[in-house]
Amino acid sequence: MARPGETSRTRGQASVELVAALPALALAAALALQILLVGYSLTIADGAAEAGALAGAAGRNAEQAAREALPGWARDRSEVTAEDGRVRVELRPPAPLSALSESLAVSSEAWSRPPRGSGG
Repeated sequence: MARPGETSRTRGQASVELVAALPALALAAALALQILLVGYSLTIADGAAEAGALAGAAGRNAEQAAREALPGWARDRSEVTAEDGRVRVELRPPAPLSALSESLAVSSEAWSRPPRGSGG
């Protein structure tokens, strides 16, 4: 049988353990969110590179098409190059520190043949 004061001590200890665990839970949530943002950025870069390659195959400006395929927030965080049917999109995902964003940058490439009769 439990003593009268023992239940309140147990509750107090559980509260202290919860408070001590909160920073670890917050860090785990932040890491999970960052991983999701990197994955989403890669998906966006893939789509933009493909859109640019398809535009280049149709004889349009591949670099412009790739930029237009990016959402507004990603346009300022990206570098797009298009040359000889190859479109490359590099994108820095959102991150709390710019150095972290730079180190987590993702890139995607897509290729296409130039349209017939374009001389390429």
